[in-house]
Formats: sequence, C-alpha cells, structure tokens
Amino acid sequence: MLKELLAYVRPHRRILILGGLLGLIGSAAGLAMPLLAKYVVDAFGAGGSMAGPLLGLTVAVLIGAVVSASGSYLMERTGEGIVLGARRRLVDRMLRLKVADVDRLKPGDLLSRVTGDTTLLRAVLTNGIVESVGAAFMLVGAIVMMATMDAVLLLVTLGVIVVVGGIVATIMPRIQRAQAQAQEAVGEMGSVLDRALQAYRTVKASGAEEREIAVVGEAAARARDRGLQVAVWTSLAGVSTWVSLQIAFLAVLAVGGARVSSGALEVSSLIAFLLYLFYLVAPIGQLVQGGVQLQQGLAAMQRIKEIEGLPAEPAEAPEPAAHPDDAGPEPVGVTFQDVVFRYGEDRPLVHDGVTFEVSPGGLTALVGPSGAGKSTVFGLIERFYDHQAGTITVGGRDIRDWPLGELRAALGYVEQDAPVLAGTLRENLLFAARDVTEDELARAIARTRLDDLVSRLPEGLETPVGHRGVLLSGGERQRVAIARALLRRPRLLLLDEATSQLDAVNELRLREVIAEVAKETTVLVIAHRLSTVTGADRIVVMEAGGVRAVGTHAELVGEDDLYRELAATQFLVR
Repeated sequence: MLKELLAYVRPHRRILILGGLLGLIGSAAGLAMPLLAKYVVDAFGAGGSMAGPLLGLTVAVLIGAVVSASGSYLMERTGEGIVLGARRRLVDRMLRLKVADVDRLKPGDLLSRVTGDTTLLRAVLTNGIVESVGAAFMLVGAIVMMATMDAVLLLVTLGVIVVVGGIVATIMPRIQRAQAQAQEAVGEMGSVLDRALQAYRTVKASGAEEREIAVVGEAAARARDRGLQVAVWTSLAGVSTWVSLQIAFLAVLAVGGARVSSGALEVSSLIAFLLYLFYLVAPIGQLVQGGVQLQQGLAAMQRIKEIEGLPAEPAEAPEPAAHPDDAGPEPVGVTFQDVVFRYGEDRPLVHDGVTFEVSPGGLTALVGPSGAGKSTVFGLIERFYDHQAGTITVGGRDIRDWPLGELRAALGYVEQDAPVLAGTLRENLLFAARDVTEDELARAIARTRLDDLVSRLPEGLETPVGHRGVLLSGGERQRVAIARALLRRPRLLLLDEATSQLDAVNELRLREVIAEVAKETTVLVIAHRLSTVTGADRIVVMEAGGVRAVGTHAELVGEDDLYRELAATQFLVR
C-alpha cells in the first residue's frame, strides 16, 4: 500500500522536493534560534552589547517564517493536485468497471471513496510524508546541537524518545484498522442516504420520512462510533508523546540543575538545551501526526485499490461509423444458440439453452411473462454480462470477437426505465451521438413526436430537465431516450418496453416510428403490451429462461397456448 501511495506522489515530485527544501531551510532557521538565545544570555552575563545577537535572532525568525510559509503553500498546492489526480483515476476506473461488479457495489460507498478517501490521501502525501521529512531533519538537527552542549543530558533525552517511539509503534497498526472501519462506516452511511434520495418521492408518498431518518441516523451513529475509535487511539498517541516530553523536561531540569551546581555545565548551555528540548515537541509531535496520517492514508489506499483492482472494460470506445447521407446503417442479425447464463455462481439460471435467430432488418419482438429472461437478452448483446455457455453472434461474428467499443457503437439501446440525466434537453438527446447535425437532431425530434415538448419548454432544447429528468413526464422521458438511440444511427436497435409509459395516441405514433425504423435497420423489441408488436416480422416467446415458440402474431395465436393466453388477456383475440 505504501508503494501505491508513493505512485500518486511521483508526478509531483519536483514541486514536493522544492517544498521540502523550503521546509528544511525554515527548520534550519528555527534550529539556530536556541543557539542565538544562548549568545544573547552570554552577552547579557558578560555586560556586552546585545544588539548583534538580538538582530540575528530577529532575522532568523523572519527568514524562518517566510520560507516556511512558502513551503507550506507549495505543499497545499501539491496536495490539491494529488487529490485531483487520484479522483480522476478513481472515477475513470469506476466508469469502466463491468456492470456485474457495479451491480453489487453501493453508489453511496463509491461516492465516499471518491470524496472522503481521496481527501485522506491529500493529508498523508503532504503533511504525512513530506512534512515528516522536515520534522525528522529538525529532530536530528536538534539532537546534534544538544550533543554539542552536554552528552549526559542528551542520553536522558534519547531515552525518553525511545520510549515514545515504542509506544507509538504499538498504537499505529490499531489506528489503521480503526480508520479503515471508520471509512467503511461512512461509505455505508452514504449508501443508506443515497437509497432514500433515489426513491425520494416514494419515501414521501409512503409517509416514511421518520423511518428513513432513523435508518440514516443509525448509520451515522455507527460512523461516529468508528470515528471515536480512531480518535481514542490518535489521542492516546498524542498524549503519550506529550507526557513523555514533560518527563524528559523534568529529568533534564533535575540532572542539568545538578550539573550546573557542580560547575560541569554553564547556565546558558542549560537554557539552550532546554529550548532545544522544547523544540523537540514540534518535530516529534509532527512525526507522530505524520504516522497517524500515514495509517489513515494506508486505510484509504486499501479502499481505493479495492476498486482499482476490479476488472475493467477496455478504454477504447470509437464513435459510431459515419454513414453517407443517402445510405442508412447496414442492419445486422443476431443469433442465440444454446445460451446459458446466470448472474452469479450462487444464483439460479436465467437462460437455460436459449436459442433463436433475428434476421438482419425488420422488427423482432421478445414477449413472455416477467422473469422469462427477456431483458437479460439485451444485457448479453450489449456485453454488460458474459454468458457462461453457448454462442451469441451479431452480424455473423461471435460477440466475444467484437471489439467492445465497436460492438456498442453499432447498437442503440433504450432501457426499460428510460433514464434521463441531469442537464439540458439538448445534452440528453446528443448524449450518445455528439457530432450529429442540427438537421438530424430536428428529424429525430420530429420522428419521436417531441416537437410539442420543445416548443412548450421555456428555453427549448436548452431547458434543464432536472435530476434524472424529473421535470419531464414518464412518456416524455421515454421518447427522449428513443430519440437519443435513433440519433446514434444504430445497426441494431434494442427497445426494452419502449412504449410502456405512453398514452394510446403516442403509442400508436411511436409504433409507426418503430415500423419506419425497422425498414432501415434491425429492431429488437421487448414488449409486455402485445399491441405494440402484433405487426412484427417475428415474435419470440420466452418462458422460464428458454424459448418456447417463434412466429408471427397470427401463427402464435393459433399454435402457442401461452402467447394466445397473453393476447387474450389484452383483448387481442377472443
């Protein structure tokens, strides 16, 4: 973990070295002050002029302050750069994770890793490591200066430092474990709060505010308890250091006083030695604090590496291939042959020998009861998940042989809940195809019957749609998602319950759009509302993870009992 921590420092090493050198110079100026104080005392005892020593002392103070402030600024600036790099790297990794891994992670905990854990890195990589180097220099320098004054008193001081080191070394691993648990608790609290915020209207409608407040409060209390454990061990380290140094002061004062009485040590030397002893408080305290921050950083690094250690999808993601104005995308077919899939080793089979074929071009529908595995078909085609057995081909090529970016560039996908992102209507429409022309955008808006919406919005296409498109109706969000997919000009269009939130009029219009698009490309639709697919070229009936029948609406009504039952419940047959 320490090696991983230092990897974040490497791009900033020059500025860190400069900041460290400035810190060392400031420390050196501080080390000169007790010695200059000795000269002031000696000059006072000898009845000489104190102007020179006092001037030197003043200059040392000013130089030390300016240089230390400059070094501190560079450290803070570098710390912000380190946090920026860590956050970019972590977000890059998160957005490239496989869907299966993200499914089992909690969004609130992921946010905690990007915000809280990376902030801990800032502290450990600046104060925790770099400033500790300056503190170590100051500690060594003070010890050297003390050695030149009196070796006996130095031995007393070193004995105390060894005791401090032993105590802190025992406490540090406990701080790391406590910090890791505290960060996990904060992530859990974020997850609980995120759950409530994602279902905000449901919470309100259910009158569950008090209950959710209590749940989040319990999670916050657990985070506090974990934080208190960190505080206990951190405070113990700090108090142990303080008490040890007080004991050292009393011991030095007692032994030093005896040596002054015996004539073995001058009073000015004892005063200077005691000043150096006081100077040890800051560097030792800083080293202890640096050790604490290092343990916190190691705990944060471990949580960050958990995400970075997960397998990621390839970074390449080419834009959809350009098509001449007079030619549409070349449709591709899809085949499933004995496909077997489950979401986890401990989960039941979702697909158990699924076999069907979708010819290039035209409209194919997947129908069947809930839980039959229809949406999973789309997840496998998009390669959000990898099947365990069987063969899936797209355009006659095994799906595993497609470069992932090229495969997804050939697909248009409308999810069942038709997500709309925070931002303007234009940004949402162009989300999957950033380089389309205004004419193409206008054509997609017209095809999906969004003209009225655009004319009604106060700022037209530039109107913000709110978080998750909350300012749009369910049907409007669905049409926005479909227009977004069409602008991609896909070779295969996947529509999962694309008309579920539309009224009868808009459903009829969208059915016409789908039929029109099916003349240009391959359209694969999942439908519970059979009225939207009665005119499909082929309908695949799925049940219990398998395919039980394939045919047209008329053929299936006459040949398949399940399809006939589904059609009858929707008044499509008598």
